[in-house]
Amino acid sequence: MRASRNPVQKRDDEWKEFPMTKPKVLISDKMDPNAARIFEERGCDVDVITGETPEQLIARIGEYDGLAIRSSTKVTKAVLDAATNLKVIGRAGIGVDNVDIPYASSKGVVVMNTPFGNSITTAEHAIALMFALARQIPDANAQTQAGLWPKSGFMGVELTNKTLGLIGAGNIGSIVASRALGLRMKVIAYDPFLTEDRAVEMGVEKVDLDTLLSRADFVTLHTPLTEETRNILSRERLEGAKKGIRIINCARGGLIDEAALRDCLESGQVAGAALDVFETEPPAKDHPLFGTPNFICTPHLGASTTEAQVNVALQVAEQLSDYLVNGGVTNALNVPSLSAEEAPKLKPYMALAEKLGSLVGQLAHGNLTNISIEREGAAAGLNGKPITAAVLAGFMRRYSDTVNMVNAPFLAKERGLDVREVRHDREGAYNTLIRVTVETAQGSRSVAGTLFGTEAPRLVEIFGIGIEADLSGHMLYIVNDDKPGFIGRIGTLLGSHGINIGTFNLGRREAGGEAVLLLSLDDALTPEVIAEAEKVEGVKLVKALSF
Repeated sequence: MRASRNPVQKRDDEWKEFPMTKPKVLISDKMDPNAARIFEERGCDVDVITGETPEQLIARIGEYDGLAIRSSTKVTKAVLDAATNLKVIGRAGIGVDNVDIPYASSKGVVVMNTPFGNSITTAEHAIALMFALARQIPDANAQTQAGLWPKSGFMGVELTNKTLGLIGAGNIGSIVASRALGLRMKVIAYDPFLTEDRAVEMGVEKVDLDTLLSRADFVTLHTPLTEETRNILSRERLEGAKKGIRIINCARGGLIDEAALRDCLESGQVAGAALDVFETEPPAKDHPLFGTPNFICTPHLGASTTEAQVNVALQVAEQLSDYLVNGGVTNALNVPSLSAEEAPKLKPYMALAEKLGSLVGQLAHGNLTNISIEREGAAAGLNGKPITAAVLAGFMRRYSDTVNMVNAPFLAKERGLDVREVRHDREGAYNTLIRVTVETAQGSRSVAGTLFGTEAPRLVEIFGIGIEADLSGHMLYIVNDDKPGFIGRIGTLLGSHGINIGTFNLGRREAGGEAVLLLSLDDALTPEVIAEAEKVEGVKLVKALSF
């Protein structure tokens, strides 16, 4: 049962609020000049202002929608607090130690990196250091240039037939593996996320960490620095490794216990080590590893090639402009990826999802600890992560008025909300359907919606009652007894306060039973009007809604 005074108005709902004018981007670190050109060609205004102090950046950052950085700019809490318009940060490179990602997430700012632009360069540097260790090239070079001829003092080892142990078998690790296999090395790998099929495809043997350290002649690290990987090569592991092992780290400082490494080098337990990264950079002049026998170091040169610097600068410009102009999310570290091609297709689904999340968040009360997002029909075949994030964005507005798709999952986790995603292959009454269910003290409460004409989000069910409605603007939700004259009484009340009804939508469980009335209004309701509505004969529940 439904009635409407006006035809449905199509809304251009956005899952992410982008500026109507050109997005404004700040490049705060030195990058290839073509990065600025890409921003401009893709519809962004860009300023290149490098070398500023933290205080200068804080004073400036509030006017920008996007921030493109390398390693020099430190995006701290203070910077993020001042970045009132910031929507996205792009790191030209892999490491994002200089960005406070949890705080950026809480502020609703997307953080991206460019993990593939310098992969080959970093992998090649690891291979170069492995050769340098095997043949003691730096020391041999230094002594020769000093006027010596120490031919008998340097006895190297071949790489052929040696075992290389990879700690981390992702993008860079897989490139190192392919190069090592070309050198006729045997490659073993430790990576919790490496599948047996992927290991076979790479041509490596998957092993646990202790096995790797007991068998490897050379070890190279290619893992991010997390609480789980910090000091992954601890004193205990170094001392328990195969005697004479050689270690290369071009990944992140902090993966190796540096004091323990020095002791193991001096004792001969570790035959050699080559580090491109340190726990603290730049390291102190009296760093304990400096001057240690068979130790090689470089000043974080893993990504320092002309090709890599160009690649990461161009990639970060493409990613940020795609996000700010089209809504595409690529290589994000705190929000589901969404390609520029996917974004237009998913946009109406995310608008629907956000409205459903908002509706159930406004109507379901009490301590809600569980939320389920179900997709069926056409929605089941789509990328579900952005849809879930949109539901949470709508739902979490009950806690924060600054919530969006980025910080909604963060806020949900912070409040202990258990999120469940379900995809149904079955065909239902609708070509596409999204259902959101929460558990309350009164039991499960669910709402469901679909798309009309592939674009217009529509509510089709609320708490088990079928109803068709466009969720927009100011609305009034009423649960009432299905009795004659009720609609007239509500209309008279609203009219007496000068409140115009845009559309009214009706649903009921059965004739004479519980019914639902959902009205769209031209104006917001005051507490006084709501109090009067609660006193109308037949009313069981009144709730003002806003979308």
